[in-house]
This record gives sequence, structure tokens and C-alpha cells, in this order.
Amino acid sequence: MLQNIKWFGHDSFLIKKGKIICIDPYKLRETKDKADIILITHDHFDHFSLEDIEKIKKDSTILIGPKELIGKYDGELKTLKPFESIDVDGIKINTIPAYNVNKFRAPGKVFHPKKDNKLGFVITIDNKKIYHAGDTDLIQEMAQLRNIEIALLPVSGTYVMTAEEASQAVDIIQPKIAIPMHFNSVVGNEKDALKFKRLVGDKCLVEILKEE
Repeated sequence: MLQNIKWFGHDSFLIKKGKIICIDPYKLRETKDKADIILITHDHFDHFSLEDIEKIKKDSTILIGPKELIGKYDGELKTLKPFESIDVDGIKINTIPAYNVNKFRAPGKVFHPKKDNKLGFVITIDNKKIYHAGDTDLIQEMAQLRNIEIALLPVSGTYVMTAEEASQAVDIIQPKIAIPMHFNSVVGNEKDALKFKRLVGDKCLVEILKEE
């Protein structure tokens, strides 16, 4: 499954396995691939970019995201709350919360509040589960995840988990493969990804993807 995943930088990924799924397209270069499904974790500019959605969508593309996208997108939109699911042509997409517990924009105000119902996704393709955490801290709901093949985890801190917290997430989720994200754009750099890989050690395979 690893060979079916491309990283476009930041939190943006392309999964090409039968259908083409793009998650949080942002600052995309030219790509010949057009997405059948676009998944949006939340409405911040670096995750919900109409300019980049236009680059990778086609007429039949379905966009799936949180309810906060209502009124902000003119194409086909399906909205989900945490712990809901949808099946698109045999691809099952489950949602999980994504929120902060210790990253604050002001005293008592986190960057990504739980009440906003921002999303992480578990995508099941050919009985393999890929977890995209979205912009999140280490949260208790991660303990509910089971049989994750690949976990896409933010590592840069400031708005999301630090490398240390992401390595703790690996302890909880126990994926076979972990891919660090949310660095080299907006905040963080490759040092965060390398630190994450070092901290995880031999608990699972850590792949630092090259940006496409």
C-alpha cells in the first residue's frame, strides 16, 4: 500500500489504488492525476484551499469534509461529523475527531477546538486501513483505532502534535507504518520528522516521504 501513496507536502496526500483520493490539497504542483474523492479535514486555509481543489478535481469528484464547509464549496459536498462513515464505490471512509488539548492561540483557546468537529479519516481500501490524523494533538479517541496499516501523523508542534507526542500516538495506534506530515510548510521542518523517526525506533516502520 505504501507505493500507492504520494505526499504533496504539509498534510496533503494522494492515494492511488483503483480510485484516486486526495487529502487536504494545498500548494499543489501540476499533476495529471484527478481525484475521484477529495477529503478535507477542516476549513483552515492550508487544508481547505479552493485553488488547489480546482487543480485536482474533475466534474464527478466528490468532496467529503466537516460541516463547517457548508456554504464554502459549490461542487458535490458530503459532510460528516466525527464517528460517522460513508462508502464510495467500495472505499469505506470513517471519521475520527481531530482537536487540540494543549496548543493555544490565546489563554484557554486552542487552535482546533473539539466542539468544531474537525476530522481525521480512516480510509479502508482492499481491507487495508490508512489513518490521516488531521490537525490534532494526542487525543483519547486514538485508542479506538484498530488494525491501522499506515498512520499519517503530524509532528511539528505549535498547532499539532510534537514529534514526542506523535511517537506516543504510535504506541497507542500501533500502525505497521507511520508517515510524518505537517512540516516544511507553515511550521516545522525535516528535523521534526527525523526526530519522530528516532523516537519511534523499531516500534514500526517510519517512512519520511519525498515531496512530490
